[in-house]
Amino acid sequence: MAEPAHSDQPLLKTPLHAEHVALGARMVPFAGYDMPVQYPAGILTEHNWTREHAGLFDVSHMGQAFLIADDKSHETVAKALEALIPADVLNLKPNQQRYSQLLADDGGILDDLMVTRVGAPGHEGWLYLVVNASMKEADYAHIQARLPKGVSLNREDELALMALQGPSAAAVLAKLAPETDDLPFMMSADVQIGGISCHVSRSGYTGEDGFEISCKAEDAAKLWNKLLADPEVKPIGLGARDSLRLEAGLCLYGHDIDTTTSPIEAGLIWSIQKRRREEGGFPGAARVQREIKEGPSRVRVGIKPEGRAPAREGTVITTPDGHEVGIVTSGGFGPTVNGPVAMGYVSKDVSAVGTDLHLVVRGKPLPAKVAAMPFAPHRYKR
Repeated sequence: MAEPAHSDQPLLKTPLHAEHVALGARMVPFAGYDMPVQYPAGILTEHNWTREHAGLFDVSHMGQAFLIADDKSHETVAKALEALIPADVLNLKPNQQRYSQLLADDGGILDDLMVTRVGAPGHEGWLYLVVNASMKEADYAHIQARLPKGVSLNREDELALMALQGPSAAAVLAKLAPETDDLPFMMSADVQIGGISCHVSRSGYTGEDGFEISCKAEDAAKLWNKLLADPEVKPIGLGARDSLRLEAGLCLYGHDIDTTTSPIEAGLIWSIQKRRREEGGFPGAARVQREIKEGPSRVRVGIKPEGRAPAREGTVITTPDGHEVGIVTSGGFGPTVNGPVAMGYVSKDVSAVGTDLHLVVRGKPLPAKVAAMPFAPHRYKR
């Protein structure tokens, strides 16, 4: 989880920084921001609360931007973005959201992102993008440099973003904005929450049902406290966000996916729709299409250590006879699973669920097995 801050620059603060400090959060440098890693209740309690009730996360450090076509045509802006990512943007319905990846020319992943077709009347040629905090400056520069004439990127640095996640999230939000209750998974809506204008999508990063809520930075503290006023909601830090997404089998950029991994190796073929798999037309399409056809030489898998010792990122993976076959990219204790869980890349020939492996922890080979993901079942509202 830890991403070192750039030591030569002062840490940035989200619009909710003062709220975290007032709640007694332990603040740490993360992606150039001063962020809450945990509150006084602790990571374990926060993780379990999100699985059982509703957790509120500050994700305002993420990058929010709009791609806008001068001719107000969805086709124009969709084609511009499809030249950079492998998702089908052209066939997005208004207010529909999709997960995808910015790809390098060799098919490596520059970042992963969320793309939404804006549904508001008069904004037909708009796409709303959410990119990772650690990559946003590089992403914006990459996109900007490759846009055709007539399409522009507008970064929205004056917006805040928070995530309300967990089985109680829908009931909590429905009390404040009733129209969010029947919002389908990966769809969005512009709503008023207690008089605050918000863009809400039914999505998240925990494996639980929930929402991501964007609002103006100046309204963020008011909205945060309005949501926290519900007894079902507690603030959750980066520590539990990481253990929740690991149990959900979700990739973290810079760890489980990066410029050396392709979407196919990472098990993200589901995020590339049929038309794009067949037509290509995105960076690295030759590699992606080849790996779809022939299979990649290595794949991302779930791993369950057999003891209680967690295997951290960078742990070498071997066969039981000591042959090196891969590396752990994320690992830790899974509170819901009540044991250690990990993800990593292994050679295709040892990737089947149930395959015996060894994890070399502090020079000692510890037994583990390839496990099915997610480790904790997804509970999205389908």
